[in-house]
Formats: sequence, C-alpha cells, structure tokens
Amino acid sequence: MVFKHQQFYETPPEIEVEFPPHAVLEGLVSDALASAGGIDASDVTVTATGSIITLAGAVQRQEEIPRATEVAKGIAGVGEVRNEIKVTGTEQSRRAI
Repeated sequence: MVFKHQQFYETPPEIEVEFPPHAVLEGLVSDALASAGGIDASDVTVTATGSIITLAGAVQRQEEIPRATEVAKGIAGVGEVRNEIKVTGTEQSRRAI
C-alpha cells in the first residue's frame, strides 16, 4: 500500500470542524440543565461565547433562575454565566408549587 498525502488539485484539503468548542460547551450546559432538579429548562436557550455562557428564555418560578446559574457554573470550561432568564409563571402557578 502506498501512502499519499491528501491533496485536492495540489492544495491541501481544509478540514472543517463539525462541532466547534462553543457548541460542545453549549451542549454540556444544556444537558446539565435538562437533567438538574429544581428547574424546568425546556424554554431556556444556552449560548456560549468563549467560556461565557448566556442563558435566555423563560421559566415558571423565580427560584429556577439562580438554580440555572448554579448548574451552568458547575460545568467544566464555564468561566462566567450571564443569566437573562425571565419568569413567565402567574402568581397562581407559583402558589400551586
């Protein structure tokens, strides 16, 4: 077998990264939020810019907001968490819980 370097018309191929590092970090934080107790993160979006994580979206209870920050900070690679989550639940739904 003869080994030849990968070439395309005499120029080396450019390898595209399918999952850039920020996407991996976003996935880790999203997975942690989905499996963490004390928060319903189904309407929360996670965006990574370097090691800064931005949480946005909506939750039903005020107590879920600091919980989301706590969970995100617990992930390796997260340097800072910017929490922009809003509460959309009504007073009655808060009392019921």
